[in-house]
Amino acid sequence: MRTASPWWRGASAVAAGALPALAFPSPSLWWLAYAALVPWMLLIRSEPTGRRAALDGWLGGIGFVIAVHHWLIPSLHVFIVVLAALLGLLWALWGWLVHAVLGGAPSAGRAAVALAVLPSGWLMIELVRSWEGLGGPWGLLGASQWEVSPALRLASVGGVWLVSLLVVAVNTALTLLISVPRARGAAAAGLVTCAVTVGSVMWWPPEPERSGLARIAVVQPGVVAGAGSVEHRFARGEELTRTLTGQDLDLVVWGESSVGSDLAARPDLAARIAVLSRTVDAGILVNVDARSTDPSGRAGIYKRGVLVGPNGPTGDVYDKMRLVPFGEYIPARAVLGWVTSVGKAAGEDRIRGTQQSVMVLPGEGRGGLRFGPLICFESSFPDMSRRLVRDGAQVLVAQSSTSSFQGSWAPEQHASLAALRAAETGRAMVHATLTGVSAVFGPNGEQVSDEIGTDRSAAAVFDVPLARGTTLYARFGDWAVHGALAVLAMFFAVEGGARSLRRRTGPAPHVPPARTARESAARPWR
Repeated sequence: MRTASPWWRGASAVAAGALPALAFPSPSLWWLAYAALVPWMLLIRSEPTGRRAALDGWLGGIGFVIAVHHWLIPSLHVFIVVLAALLGLLWALWGWLVHAVLGGAPSAGRAAVALAVLPSGWLMIELVRSWEGLGGPWGLLGASQWEVSPALRLASVGGVWLVSLLVVAVNTALTLLISVPRARGAAAAGLVTCAVTVGSVMWWPPEPERSGLARIAVVQPGVVAGAGSVEHRFARGEELTRTLTGQDLDLVVWGESSVGSDLAARPDLAARIAVLSRTVDAGILVNVDARSTDPSGRAGIYKRGVLVGPNGPTGDVYDKMRLVPFGEYIPARAVLGWVTSVGKAAGEDRIRGTQQSVMVLPGEGRGGLRFGPLICFESSFPDMSRRLVRDGAQVLVAQSSTSSFQGSWAPEQHASLAALRAAETGRAMVHATLTGVSAVFGPNGEQVSDEIGTDRSAAAVFDVPLARGTTLYARFGDWAVHGALAVLAMFFAVEGGARSLRRRTGPAPHVPPARTARESAARPWR
């Protein structure tokens, strides 16, 4: 793995870090995820020092961040390189860790340690960068497995975190098989353990029990641009919704920012939506992107889900809580506000909501269906969907847009996250967008009917399977993360103790014998 020039090694690290991006939509080479880290790990372990290994980790992290988020380049321009350089520092620690456990000629015991420690170290990176202010949990390695049934079952046990642990463990085992002959037995045992784990979760964890169907329609107006686009989008949404008359619906979902004015300030718009509700005989969940005031008196621009029934807004509203960094607010605007001059960053910070809510459909019969709303970016956070299900949501509904990223990988990547959230919670999830991709996934993460692609302006009805019961992830939460933390704590405690012991019990330094006053180098016996 050695190359003559450090520049070539640096470029190789960047390219190796970018490779896992191909496992995500839209390439969707999901199988590549299980070997995509191997070139990067081989490069790191071949470095002569931990410092050089950390550099490889940092450069690879830069490549990973840019590759997974490359669709942000038109919005952030050169600033994406700055962000990638900052986030890439997380992988510098991982590079050092890879070198610490795999560098040189590790024993079989050291290899076994690596199979637990390196996946745990990777998971800590995913956990830290999942903080909203650092971009949120987009591009988690486990999310690349959104269409693989065994991986979705694994997600129902330990969330997307457990899937990430499995993927990195397989990469670690393959690295050992290729580069450390004395550790091949341990690597093979690790692969067998992974296979047995995946096989076992296919039958022993409890599955959500199916409890009926909900008829939910998604209205996707498509790309509407130019002067008056907000009004034209609303009119197109009305037109598509009318085509759903007589479809025996429970709920109609419009995408994010489908209404451009506060309904309290525009009762005419609220009345038009109420007429649609009566026409299709179903509640309509719209999304208001406008300047408004919340009940506590806070004024500003909100992203707000509003449920409208035949008599107008029902009173069920949800204000987006987790905002997109730079897209909807500027972190530390006093310092980073200059970003607005080089990209399409938010000129004004949106106002964030304060709590999640479960909405209830009005009416008799199948009225009373409880669903949990999420808005755009929030569908990437496992804890938010889990909270909604624990609060009683029977269906998860995400309203999204991605209008700015047409023609990129972003729409497919965003829609795929709904499969993970459905599998984790055992509840179907509806992902409704303005411009695609709109899709619905069942309680096991399976796709329900065909998606509505980015090339369509359409309304579609989905028979959404309902379920009751709870998954192990919904019940116990992020136990896989806590386990990874415990593994790393134990590793560093043992390593620190071993080094301390070596310092105390190592051979005494050589000290030349003392000489008497009459001795000399030539006649020491005198």
